[in-house]
This record gives sequence, structure tokens and C-alpha cells, in this order.
Amino acid sequence: MAIRIDPKLNPAKLLPQIERLFELSAEKISSLEKSWDPSRGTPVFTVKGKYTSRGWTEWTQGFQFGSAILQFDATADETFLEIGRHKTVELMATHVSHIGVHDHGFNNVSTYGNLLRLMREGKIPQNDHEQEFYELALKVSGAVQAARWTRTANGKGYIYSFNGPHSLFIDTIRSLRSLAVAHQLGHVLMGEQDQKISLLQRLLEHAETTATYGVFYGEGRDAYDVHGRTAHESIFNLNDGNYRCPNSQQGYSPFSTWMRGLAWALCGYAELLEFLETVTDEALNPLGGRKTITRMMVKAASATAQFYLEHSCSDGIPMWDTGAPNLHRLGSYLNKPSDPYNHWEPVDSSAAAIAAQGLVRLGNYLGKLGPGTSTLFKQAGLTIAKTLFSEPYLSTDRKHQGLILHSVYHRPNGWDYIAPGQKVPNGECSMWGDYHARELALLLLREARGESYLTFFDYIGTK
Repeated sequence: MAIRIDPKLNPAKLLPQIERLFELSAEKISSLEKSWDPSRGTPVFTVKGKYTSRGWTEWTQGFQFGSAILQFDATADETFLEIGRHKTVELMATHVSHIGVHDHGFNNVSTYGNLLRLMREGKIPQNDHEQEFYELALKVSGAVQAARWTRTANGKGYIYSFNGPHSLFIDTIRSLRSLAVAHQLGHVLMGEQDQKISLLQRLLEHAETTATYGVFYGEGRDAYDVHGRTAHESIFNLNDGNYRCPNSQQGYSPFSTWMRGLAWALCGYAELLEFLETVTDEALNPLGGRKTITRMMVKAASATAQFYLEHSCSDGIPMWDTGAPNLHRLGSYLNKPSDPYNHWEPVDSSAAAIAAQGLVRLGNYLGKLGPGTSTLFKQAGLTIAKTLFSEPYLSTDRKHQGLILHSVYHRPNGWDYIAPGQKVPNGECSMWGDYHARELALLLLREARGESYLTFFDYIGTK
């Protein structure tokens, strides 16, 4: 195991770091709000400390405004509630009806979902019309996401990525939250001949297809079947629905592990396990039954969690890909703290922020089932949080608009900024990395304060 886990950490011990993080976060959200022109598109990552856009798909705007909502949740500063609420109403509608992406859970649950959650929790005043507005947005978002459907040879299927109907992305596991929320709100996808299509069924089938083809278990599937590794993309033959091969868009190769993709799977399966606890046996029985569904998700979550622990540096930060071509030049890098300023390959702090939340949630979930690896996973998540919430990862420069330094977006495409004198990307931030660090910090802050447990699905009307 590479990560050196601190067994004595708890959320209360991290409170000074968490409070410092949200103090810095306030300045950075305000700076971006003052400087950003929405006509430029969506802020994606920083260049020389300033957020800039990068055309591919508009998948990060929900993180921009969702960050302001999380900031309000943590601090009760209504300045940030107003930013999040106003910009959600003004700019997020096109994301709700966007038929071209697999990112609805990122954009819409981070904005409309967080606002509805705050109202349900009594943190913002009850307003029936406002509530109905958020609920309608979330219902439509879940249905639109579920409509991106490719049927597989076994009669099930998956939500296809923006690459096209042949393509299943590992990222989409975290975006299934849009289907979960819409289902909880009593919504269905209406198809031809007024067919009612269950959003819960599509959620579970996508999760199963991803667990089958996107996650590896060391069972001899191919020559690179390492237990817990993931493929960024799984390719299917559209003529017959059969699986063909792994692929990678943002990782180094189909046969190595892009660590942010693995983090999406780890976090996504962990929170779906929590969501399943709110779903009745009556709803799950026709879809395979609670025992079978839970076993599938626990297997995927635990495998990816173990892989992460074994393939991160001793402080919990991973390199961007386990097969990156110059890793051999770093020596025994897994046995040492991460070095974001090394000359050979970048780390990815955003993968750490996502994975840490998944580890905490998985540890909490497994802890309810009995002793075992649950404590290991949660303590690993807390250890990673301690690293991220400190320098050199916490961005303390007030002129820098990002919060968590040393995030990487698309290494193969060469999109990430490399500063003069550096050989690999470092010193920059991303909207997803900053958002997930805030979400992780809020999860731990609530536990330290004895407040209600943070979930994405705290809605009335669970089915």
C-alpha cells in the first residue's frame, strides 16, 4: 500500500484547515465572479492563476455556481447564496435540456440540486414556487440524461458519452445522481407510444454495465486485468450491442489507469450505495433485488478504492495516469510524498479530491455493515483531505483564482498550462477540482459540527 494513512485523524482535527479553506474559497469565488464574462463560455481551468475557458463540452458551469452554494452552506454568508441562486436561474437552463452530453449530474445536481437540498434542510426559506422550479429542472435533467441510451447485447444498456452511442465513459457513474434525484421526485422518461421508462432502472443498468466493462477485477479478462483498475472509455459495437475493447480519451492508454476516471468511479459507486438505502425493496426486486445490486456496487467501489490506495503517493495524491511514460524516471515515487514540481509527470490533485470523498463515503457505508476495511478507507480519505487542505496544494495566493493547485485536465491533448522553467503542468487549478474539494470539506465540516450527513439525494418522495 502506497498511501501512509493517519489512523488518528478525524473531522474535528481537520476543522482549522477546513475553516482556512473556506476563508480562502470566499475570496476566490468573489474574484471569479467579478472578472468572469459569461459570454466567454464556462471557466474550466486556470492559466497563470486566472480561470479561462476551454471548448470541449460545457461541463463545468455547474461547479462554478455550485461552489458558491456550497460556500453559503459552510459559512451562512448570503452573498454566495445570491451568486449561486441568481446565476443558476440566469445561466443553467440550457444545461437542463442539453441533449448532447453525459454531464447532467455534474451541472444540474450541483446547482438546482444543492439549492433544493438547502430548502429541504431549512437552511434557506421555504418558497413553494422556487421549490417547484428546482424540482422541475431536476426532473427534466434526469430524463434528458437517461434518454442518451445505447442497448447492449444482453438487453440492458448504458448512457452514452458525448463521443457517441458506441462510447461509455467511466465519468458518468458520478453523473447518475441526476437520474437518482429525478426518480426520487417521482419522474419517468416518456418514450415512443407513451412508454414509461424507469429512471431507476436505467441508473442501475448503467451502473452494472460500467462495473462489468469499465472496472477490472483481476479475473483474467485480458492481459492487463489488474484488480481495481478502470478504463476511461468502453467501446461497443452498435450493430449487435457487444462490447469490443477499452479505450482512453484523457488517460495515457486503454491499458493503464487514468486516475481521475478511477476517482469518478470510486466516488460515484460509494454515493450510489448510500442512495440505495433510500430505495424500497419493492422498487429493487424487479431490477435484480437489493442483494445482487448492492454486491455489484460494493465490489466495484471496493476494488477501485483499493487500487487508489495502492497507486497514490504516500500523502494520498496520485500521478495523473498509472502508465504515464516517464514514471520510471521518478524512482520509487509511490513510497514518497507527491512532488507536483517534478520534471517528468504531473500529479492530479483533482483526482485526489474526488477519491477522498469516495473513500470517506465508502468507509461510512461499509462501517454500518460491520468491522473490516471500512476504517481503513475512511482514514485514507481523511489523510488525503489533510494533504489537499495544506500547502503545496491549498492555494493561499490571494491573486490566484483557483483553490486546489496541481490539477490536470487533458494531458494527451496538451491543454494544460506549463509555466516557464517547468517541464510538466503544475501550479494550476480546475473547476471540478475546486468544487469537489469544497464538497469534501463541507462533508467533513458537517460531521465535525454534528450536523446532518451531506448527501445529494435528501429529497421528499423517495420511491
